[in-house]
Amino acid sequence: MTAASVHVEEAGSHGPLLLCLHGIGSSSAAFAPQLSGLSSHARVVAWDAPGYARSPDPEGPLDLDGFADAAADVIRSYGSSAHVLGVSWGGVIAVRLATRHPDLVASLVVADSSPGSGTDGSKAAGMRARAEELAALGPRTFAERRGPRLVSDRAPAALVERVVDAMADAVRLPGYGYAAEAMAGADLRSELSAVTAPALVVCGERDTVTGVEASQVLAGGLHRSAYVIVKDAGHLANQEQSERFNAWVLSHLHIVTNSRTHSRPQKG
Repeated sequence: MTAASVHVEEAGSHGPLLLCLHGIGSSSAAFAPQLSGLSSHARVVAWDAPGYARSPDPEGPLDLDGFADAAADVIRSYGSSAHVLGVSWGGVIAVRLATRHPDLVASLVVADSSPGSGTDGSKAAGMRARAEELAALGPRTFAERRGPRLVSDRAPAALVERVVDAMADAVRLPGYGYAAEAMAGADLRSELSAVTAPALVVCGERDTVTGVEASQVLAGGLHRSAYVIVKDAGHLANQEQSERFNAWVLSHLHIVTNSRTHSRPQKG
């Protein structure tokens, strides 16, 4: 699959490139608050992962490396490197992208994510069972059962509806099955220390899907990391508390960009 065949949504025409990678049950629609809220500061690009939403199905099965390589191809199509924002499963892809293609990743924002479901046998089995659940229920009922769990119990009904609709429009087989298998087999704990890019790890205070503990593992394993809790947000902190989330992302981009500028040798 080439970068040209992967569907992306774009906003902004100047500033650093920010590539947004969605969760396992979503699409580029998940980043509407970032496309609108960050586009005056960055060139924001949100993908539909291969086999999701408006991106075509891959020609064959993709593992985690395959999804990471597909993201790398998207970055190359825009230029030399990008800041990469990954939510949940997208965060797992982002970390693997940073270890496989370190030259393409200027920094990471890993939101409400984990080292992968392969860290626990029961989590891995549950992840693999999702493909059968999707096949049995169909996208709409599957989304109605899973979508409401992704936000806190304080989330407005309109947000819950948007999350469910986005999931129903995004997920299908075989792409979701490839993603679930990739997530089930992932255990990133041993490779976190190999990530050279500076990272911001973000987690919603009320995230009950991956949870605060999983984000703490990421923050502790990444050598150059900052860790932030977003108050009054569930698993989809970037949507439920978008203004707070965007402010942290902008702060991170500002710090990383300034540190790179100041570290460059001055011309005599």
